[in-house]
Amino acid sequence: MLGVAAAASIALGCAVAGGAEGSGSTIATPTEKTSTMNIQIKVGNKRFTATLEDNATAKAFKALLPMTTQMTELNGNEKYFGLSVILPTNASNPGTIQTGDLMVYGQNTLVLFYKSFSTSYSYTRLGHINDTAWLAAAVGSGDVTVTYELQEKPKGN
Repeated sequence: MLGVAAAASIALGCAVAGGAEGSGSTIATPTEKTSTMNIQIKVGNKRFTATLEDNATAKAFKALLPMTTQMTELNGNEKYFGLSVILPTNASNPGTIQTGDLMVYGQNTLVLFYKSFSTSYSYTRLGHINDTAWLAAAVGSGDVTVTYELQEKPKGN
């Protein structure tokens, strides 16, 4: 019985590492990148590119896109939106929030930070906007409509 289990384990390991021979499909290994983790964030007529983290929360969030949200102003430094789904989370205290951080508070509150500040709260990191030069001006001082969508691949790829 032990020999059968060992043989099955070896066969399964070979199939995972090399794909099923002749099937035309492969199984992704943890070291492979399966897709880009960049998204577009639209606020009014401004577009921002954000790079998502390589974690379960970001992957679950990306699966929800495209999504348009009505984000609520809070504390003069963030906009938040209550998602209708629970995301997998692994919250920790970042100590300092950076302008452009995209995070989840609790299990379903999407938060976009437009000013840097120190915090004692815990969040799960989703990603970060790459160029935040016009972010604060774009989101303004009140509630704002924000669209999150997959980044379009360049033509010819």
